Amino acid sequence: MPIVGCNYRKITLERRDNVAGNINIKNNIAIKDVEEKEFALGKAKQQGLKFNFEFTTEYEPNIGTINIFGEVLYLDEPKKIKELAASWKKNKKVEPDVMQQVLNTALSKCNVKALILSEDINLPPPIPLPRVSIEKKNEGKADKNTAVQQNTQSYIG
Repeated sequence: MPIVGCNYRKITLERRDNVAGNINIKNNIAIKDVEEKEFALGKAKQQGLKFNFEFTTEYEPNIGTINIFGEVLYLDEPKKIKELAASWKKNKKVEPDVMQQVLNTALSKCNVKALILSEDINLPPPIPLPRVSIEKKNEGKADKNTAVQQNTQSYIG
């Protein structure tokens, strides 16, 4: 069954120092809790799960942080919802295919938000962006022989 929503609950960001020299950027996401929840879908109500997550971007050395707290809403058959909730309560794990869907949904939304927020407080983008590099094919010829490539391999914040 599908992911039916992804919401932010709290966003904090801080720039502590000026950006200079080499910067190490670390992104992390963690599921903090999984709760059974009843969702109202039109007139019907259906059991689902609410995955509470924390997304963190750390700029080192001690330059800044972005923290995003939120939830991913997941629906499935009632039996599977009970199994997933019981598995989380027992050993803090859920099925890999469900966790993959949940984490990918949260990452997609949080990476875009962190990119926008980083610009707002003048920090480098937390994810590598494509860069254009221009290479001359033949020295001394007109610009029409110039090749343009996007380079996403070498990223310097």
